[in-house]
Amino acid sequence: MSKDVFITGCGSYLPGEPVTNDAMEDHIGRIHGKPSLLGRRALRWNGIETRHYALDSDGKPFDSNAGMSAKATEAALADAGLGVEDLSFLAAATTQGDYLVPGHATAVHGALGKRSMEIASFQSVCGSSLMAAKSAWLNIRAGEHKIAAACAGEFSSRWFRPSFYEGTALVDEKGRARAEADFLRFTLSDGAGAILLEDQPRRDGVSLKVELIDIVSLADRFDPCMWAGASVENRAAISDGWSISGPLAAHAQGAIALLQDFELLKRVIRAWVGVYLEKVDVKRIIPDSVDWLLCHYSAKSLREEIVSLLEKTDAMIPQQKWFSNLPRVGNIGSASIWVMLDEFLKSGRLKRGERVLCVVPESGRALVGFMMLEAV
Repeated sequence: MSKDVFITGCGSYLPGEPVTNDAMEDHIGRIHGKPSLLGRRALRWNGIETRHYALDSDGKPFDSNAGMSAKATEAALADAGLGVEDLSFLAAATTQGDYLVPGHATAVHGALGKRSMEIASFQSVCGSSLMAAKSAWLNIRAGEHKIAAACAGEFSSRWFRPSFYEGTALVDEKGRARAEADFLRFTLSDGAGAILLEDQPRRDGVSLKVELIDIVSLADRFDPCMWAGASVENRAAISDGWSISGPLAAHAQGAIALLQDFELLKRVIRAWVGVYLEKVDVKRIIPDSVDWLLCHYSAKSLREEIVSLLEKTDAMIPQQKWFSNLPRVGNIGSASIWVMLDEFLKSGRLKRGERVLCVVPESGRALVGFMMLEAV
């Protein structure tokens, strides 16, 4: 018989001081020393006002993805009144870890130290957070572990330094970066978040009973929409990727940088909404039973598009039930949902008996995940 599982702690870590819109391009570096043609438009589109970077304005790192992920995990443990010595299973998620090999979880475990434990690494884009959470959840449900952590971290800013673009096919003869590369430089930032899961609720305060975690991939329907490791033109041809041509040739082709196809994204948004409506149709999700919605989205314009699609259905969750911290902390990829949940829980808004729906769409090669929680 499977066990109930509860989130008993939540933690986050945001490096450095908040960086404003006026300072951000100088902080990550201007390509060929010139201002971006798309930057201001991207900032209006995403609605982000401040974000955090683990690089200083000279491009020197003062933390690592693993270090930030470990700090968030320690914060989640402390929130539950526990320490690293109590942890027996760690699932770690990221878009791009500190190493190509080995996996992100090994680096996070190394940063945590103190004891041996079982680990699992999950690499995707934003949805990798729920992949890690589901792994931890199922391990406890099966009785394999009593205390598990799921963390997610991103160090996106190091991939946005001018050297990733200068001298490549991503920049034209006038020094202007392609939109597929430039928009993301103004959208993604750094940080980490984590949740702690146990087979018993905490003795004091509110715990979150995990009712479901569903993840649906749409990779059978779409080419990559957000990717690194292939050129814009050849992103669907895995045999032409960076590992075949070699790192130097791939860099010249613009195949190393993180890229986004915004035209394809418009189609992906509709597919995300379609999956949600399917969940509603089969009563896996009942909108009227949801008291709070924490939906990760990369930009306020995407939220507006999602809302416009849902308002035409009976599945819309009223916007007064939505919680987001995107303007303050930015889009931290896979870490966003845990950083959001941590701030929401510490806001004191949640009451026992209320249900929280977490939704994590991922453009990557398109997937969307759902997690339903009940406050107990």
